Amino acid sequence: MNILIIEDEARIAHRLQRMTAEFFGNKPAQITICDSLQKGLDQVASQLPDLLLLDLNLNGDNGFEVLEHMVAASFHTIIVSANIDKAITAFTYGVLDFVPKPFDKERLFQALNRFISPSIKSDDGMKYLAVKRSGQIRLINIAEIIYIKGAGIYTELHLRNGQQELHDKSLELLQQLLPDGFERIHKSYLVNLQQAEKILINPGTRYGLQLKTGETLPIGRSKYKDLKNKMI
Repeated sequence: MNILIIEDEARIAHRLQRMTAEFFGNKPAQITICDSLQKGLDQVASQLPDLLLLDLNLNGDNGFEVLEHMVAASFHTIIVSANIDKAITAFTYGVLDFVPKPFDKERLFQALNRFISPSIKSDDGMKYLAVKRSGQIRLINIAEIIYIKGAGIYTELHLRNGQQELHDKSLELLQQLLPDGFERIHKSYLVNLQQAEKILINPGTRYGLQLKTGETLPIGRSKYKDLKNKMI
């Protein structure tokens, strides 16, 4: 596991490094510290991390520049910052958690637990997903998402207006970010249940989910029972 810390205060950076190493224990983790915005950007460009711990104020530089460059990147980001007024904006960029400074081990471990446990949802009230297209950032209201389909190393956001947007995060990573109204119904599909119409039972014990658009998506056999209970 490759973990990157971008933090300009050496004392805090090493505290994050020590606590993160303690959290992962015997699990192999390479933890790299960058003390400036540019070093952090260079490190991300040379080797994508699995997890980024990011400060927002880096010697006067804005840590949001990292998020703007990597807005739909295939890794999770936890913000560790005293700028709590930026939390809502940070979640718009799709960060996993926002840990306010000063922080203790319990609060950092809570954020790291979210990283390793997809079932733990945030209570931040996330309303948007940010995508990057033609060098520009676009905010997608999650209420406009009908379903998300895995597409190789990318995912496809299928929207109510009939358009599609590509996202660099996997279904597993997006499932951690999105609220409980989004349900994993198949290894390749994550659905906004507000857009679901009914469950179909097809010959051969094959299941499908009919959407309000009329489209039908497959339901994995292991997902059928939980989905049925949620749609009662």
